[in-house]
Amino acid sequence: MFESLQERLGGILNGLTGRGALSEADVNAALREVRRALLEADVALDVVRSFTERVREKAVGATVLKAIKPGQMVVKIVHDELVEMLGAESETVDLNAPAPVVIMMVGLQGSGKTTTTGKIALRLTNRERKKVLMASLDTRRPAAQEQLRQLGVQTNVDTLPIIAGQSPVDIAARAVQAAKLGGHDVVILDTAGRTHIDEPLMVEMAEIKRKSNPHEILLVADALTGQDAVNLARNFDERVGITGLVLTRMDGDGRGGAALSMRAVTGKPVKLIGAGEKMTDLDEFHPRRIADRILGMGDIVSLVEKAAETIDAEKAKAMAEKMAKGKFDLNDLADQLAQMQKMGGMGGIMGLMPGMAGMKDKLAGAGFDDRSIKRQIAIISSMTKAERANPDILKHSRKKRIAAGSGTDAAEINKLLKMHRGMADMMKAMGGGKGGGMMKQMMGGLASKMGLGGMGGMGGMPDLSKLDPKQLEALARQAEAAGLRPGSGMPGLGGPKLPGLGGGFPGLPGLPKKK
Repeated sequence: MFESLQERLGGILNGLTGRGALSEADVNAALREVRRALLEADVALDVVRSFTERVREKAVGATVLKAIKPGQMVVKIVHDELVEMLGAESETVDLNAPAPVVIMMVGLQGSGKTTTTGKIALRLTNRERKKVLMASLDTRRPAAQEQLRQLGVQTNVDTLPIIAGQSPVDIAARAVQAAKLGGHDVVILDTAGRTHIDEPLMVEMAEIKRKSNPHEILLVADALTGQDAVNLARNFDERVGITGLVLTRMDGDGRGGAALSMRAVTGKPVKLIGAGEKMTDLDEFHPRRIADRILGMGDIVSLVEKAAETIDAEKAKAMAEKMAKGKFDLNDLADQLAQMQKMGGMGGIMGLMPGMAGMKDKLAGAGFDDRSIKRQIAIISSMTKAERANPDILKHSRKKRIAAGSGTDAAEINKLLKMHRGMADMMKAMGGGKGGGMMKQMMGGLASKMGLGGMGGMGGMPDLSKLDPKQLEALARQAEAAGLRPGSGMPGLGGPKLPGLGGGFPGLPGLPKKK
């Protein structure tokens, strides 16, 4: 997501921050590159023009504070304007209306309306504790209504019983009535799409809107269609009147032009983004966090939220107790690798960490990427219970059997065992043996740099799982103020470096050592 733009803007702005003073010519030259990068990312031309003009006005002759270099000031201006372009505040699905709240899903055929309907229903059920009813109004596409029914079974969300021969408008009226009688909080209407916008489609949408009186009309658009998605949003808004946008397939779009243009062109907020095929792969759209990510500043808050959602609290507690005793076997390593996969893999995690966005390729070059993680899990899965608990018993014959079972070779097994040994030694040191609790000291030092010395938790660090989103945002701002900016890395740890890639953080053994 936004990978190409991230690389281009990162390179341009890094060139500015390294200079002591900037002339108007420097700013203009950089903005030409920014303009080109945005156009290549498929951002609408009008949006690019107004964006670069606003940045130029603020950057040329900007009041520069003594503590901040001119280049850093320009980065801040670009960041603020990106946030403004994306929509200053994040907006989520509005349920502030008398029950049942009607949500109408509109869009072209193939944009992912039905799957997104199921994702939103699951999200409202799990997060908002709402009783949701889904209804398919698509009578044209073969098996469209059956598809939604199957999604309802899969997510354990109610769906409106199918009655053959009913028109979409009649189904909408029946869905609202059924939701009232069934005590549902929300009813989601999955309307029919076309391969292109036509008059009959718009007439049908307007009639459904009149009959069901929806509180939210969400346009589902495929992010990969770029500028077509922006034109689609404009047309639907003029004819039907949309309240927000949901962009699907954002995980497959390295450019992000549609997301960057839509708010500016339509004035309607992007409320949700689909970032994968699983029913849980639906995220809120946070303009500030997205801007941070595009400029390589990371997204600590989203990383913590993702961790809170995916990490099993009981397992984490048991792991902490084992670590305190200096124990760390291959079962624990497999759990850690699986946890990393759940959080979006190595690339997903690196993209959310400040200053680490560019590390993904370096890690892959060092042989540590998402495919290697899968192979490592396969190796551990091919071992017996005794072998996982005590890797020392793994001799040649056992390794040969494990290699055959996991589709790997002895070299990869040895690499995994070496990584495990390094991590086990590190866990012992962190657990309070040698070095008097290295992890505690390290986290305590980080906390004091962030001005969190008086807070409870490990060495002064707060318990992130008990903080609400506003506190997390404040914590992220404190981290940035303390020096966690693009390229600065973790304070006191010598920058965002991993072993074998320039030294630094004393973790992730198994990567090639610096020569």
